Amino acid sequence: MKGWKGAAAIAAFSASLIAAPPAQAGFLEDAGWGTLTVLTNIVYMPAKIIYATAGGLTGALALGLTAGDMKTAETVWVTTMAGTYVVTPGMLQGQDPIAFTGTPAPAATAAETPPVEEQPLGGS
Repeated sequence: MKGWKGAAAIAAFSASLIAAPPAQAGFLEDAGWGTLTVLTNIVYMPAKIIYATAGGLTGALALGLTAGDMKTAETVWVTTMAGTYVVTPGMLQGQDPIAFTGTPAPAATAAETPPVEEQPLGGS
């Protein structure tokens, strides 16, 4: 009887090992990506904040020097102040993009601008 129970226990143990799910990323890998993310942000975040602040001031200066041309100022502001401020582990792993600068909206070209209707001179 003892041999039969021992064989059944070994069979059950072997079946559980065979049916075990494959190993996934462990704690050390997650800790490594987290540590790398923190170290990256120590350098990246101050650089981005300084760049955005300088861009904000430059955009304000451009607004004043162009006599209130908002298009020029917004182009400077969007380019410098938009983008990624915090790097995540997914960004470092290549799953998400990192955008240090923003991308301003494209300006409308003459072909895209609707024609202006001509009004007759001198009245209705």
